[in-house]
Amino acid sequence: MLKSWSFDYSGPLKREPKEGGMPMDISVVPCSLQVKTPEGCTELQLPAEVSLVPSSCRGLQYVPGEGLHLRLQVRAESDAKRISMFNQSLQAQGCCTFYCQSCGEVIIKDRKLLRVLPLPSENWGALVEEWCCHPDPFANKPLHPQENDCFIGDSFFLVNFRSDLWQPRPELAPVETQCSSENHLKLKPKANTKVICKRCKVMLGETMSSETTKFYMTEIIIQPSERKFSIIPRSQFVQSVIAQCLVELSAARSTFRFTIQGHDGKVYILLWLLNSDSLVIESLGSSKSIKKFPLLEDNLKADSCSAWNAVKVLYQPCIKNRNAELCSAWESDISIHSLTLPSATCLELLLILSKNNATLPPSLRSMNSFQVAFLKM
Repeated sequence: MLKSWSFDYSGPLKREPKEGGMPMDISVVPCSLQVKTPEGCTELQLPAEVSLVPSSCRGLQYVPGEGLHLRLQVRAESDAKRISMFNQSLQAQGCCTFYCQSCGEVIIKDRKLLRVLPLPSENWGALVEEWCCHPDPFANKPLHPQENDCFIGDSFFLVNFRSDLWQPRPELAPVETQCSSENHLKLKPKANTKVICKRCKVMLGETMSSETTKFYMTEIIIQPSERKFSIIPRSQFVQSVIAQCLVELSAARSTFRFTIQGHDGKVYILLWLLNSDSLVIESLGSSKSIKKFPLLEDNLKADSCSAWNAVKVLYQPCIKNRNAELCSAWESDISIHSLTLPSATCLELLLILSKNNATLPPSLRSMNSFQVAFLKM
């Protein structure tokens, strides 16, 4: 099965054309796009599963400082490269192992899950009065999973963390002071709910009760126990999880604006989902001039070219009191959904968005007051 997308290409030239123009020959064939000038040749090779429609070429123009811009129709096979957050039908009856996504440390080993259930929306309690003609039967009854349950929220899993299983070592609880009646300061330990990976010290989630633990989807990989664990590049994994969350929430709740906040309650990013059916093509030719972020690289091989399904988003950073007024307006808008992640992951996501924004031509990096980026799925 094939899908079609419009394809915007912006290619640099080896030298800026002098006044009066530079002769060039542009060749478009299904598997590549080639630009020849007296100074040399620039070629964009496409992955095997992607092809161009030469007859659809239009909008050809030269933009100073950026190079050539043109629009083409592209066809691609529909086998999206997705990283499954959790396959309910496949894993609900088998033994699963929970891994730290960053280092592969085993968090929960051989857990047999008999029920994998989605949690209701965060405002479900307020709707109970509309459903029932008698007092709320669910009042003060939080939803806690049993031993063989896994409850799925917007960006997290809830599991029962039995005492006979190894648990990630929690951080040392900070200490706060409290003034007594004798005007002496007493030390009172502050409750600490963080769950930390024993090996790499990454925050994986939070304890909700003595038995229930919340694991964030961006930090945990759940696989059948018989499958061998393989490390997925961090940038690729975070993008895929966030992109899928945005697509699923927009479809289920008809909302396209999101605030990304840390577990500390601070808002880090404002996100606006534009398109959920974009296609991103990466090749060596288009990546040489891009500033690299070594910790987030996807290790694209020197001779490789990849195509990814992606979502197109607008974003605004909110760190260091940036966009404070807009952030306050979004927080008070009930139509805007909030996604909570570890604070460090919020900063990772902001860096990923900034990196992806930098791959776009300068004229396509912003829309109104927002910045433009793609998140690969």
